[in-house]
Amino acid sequence: MLVLVAPGQGSQKPGLLTPWLELPGVTDRIAEWSAAIGMDLVHYGTEADADDIRDTAVAQPLLVAASLISADALLEGRDPARQFGAVAGHSVGELAAASIAGVLSPMDAMTLVRARGRAMAEAAAVTDTGMSAVMGGEQEAVTAHLKGLGLTAANINGAGQIVAAGTAEQLAALTADKPEKARVVPLKVAGAFHTEHMAPAVDVLAAAVEDAEVHDPTLPYISNLDGTAVAEGRQVVQRLVNQISASVRWDLCMEAFQQLGVTALIEVCPGGTLTGLAKRALPGVRTLALKTPDDLDAARELIAEHAQTA
Repeated sequence: MLVLVAPGQGSQKPGLLTPWLELPGVTDRIAEWSAAIGMDLVHYGTEADADDIRDTAVAQPLLVAASLISADALLEGRDPARQFGAVAGHSVGELAAASIAGVLSPMDAMTLVRARGRAMAEAAAVTDTGMSAVMGGEQEAVTAHLKGLGLTAANINGAGQIVAAGTAEQLAALTADKPEKARVVPLKVAGAFHTEHMAPAVDVLAAAVEDAEVHDPTLPYISNLDGTAVAEGRQVVQRLVNQISASVRWDLCMEAFQQLGVTALIEVCPGGTLTGLAKRALPGVRTLALKTPDDLDAARELIAEHAQTA
């Protein structure tokens, strides 16, 4: 059984769209999205530097655009439900996953991610907040330690990785007082995503989704909230809204893949982060990170080998 996954914020890299623009029709599609959301995706995906695309309002639309373009190139018009046994996205990657699963049109996904990115950037500017990765240690002990410091376990990613989020003061306390057998790595992000600090952005996205046309997913859509497969489109969208201020449980998503009998996993552009987690948490599962069009042939071979069990 083959799973398709879409990465979240922090996986963006300068020039990530450059090779994809060489494919037929991609430049026109990117231009259409750019006009609709009022953002020059070509510039940010080809010329902008790492600091420019770190901006939450920029990074999120850029990531979803890259994921959708690469997934479309991979599928070549084929029904994803006939190729994959499940689809999921990490944080903002859930919007790309929802579009791939047929819940949202690509244009609606781009419109919503633009609203999401702006709203989260504005919420992050209210208080000096941030995030730090906690590597190693026992999961229950780490989450208890974070709670004691007033921090939120914003991303529980599995494979020994938890991302803590909170105020700058709380994160400084974490650096000085690490959980047992763990190391702490500050992350270059603009705020405490997936915490109560993002509450204002929840209301913004809730209003934005009212104009979206929503359909039920055509294949199992695994939610970040609790790792369950969501079968109703409206429930998918409601979870997309609420997830802005709720913890990402990627560990439970990977457990769901395992229960479904996953044998291979493909991560759409800019792939790498989620395949890395899968290699550690899902031993024996084939993984492939779709970074450039040069990876398409290998990804299609993987689909041919594993799609029959989807």
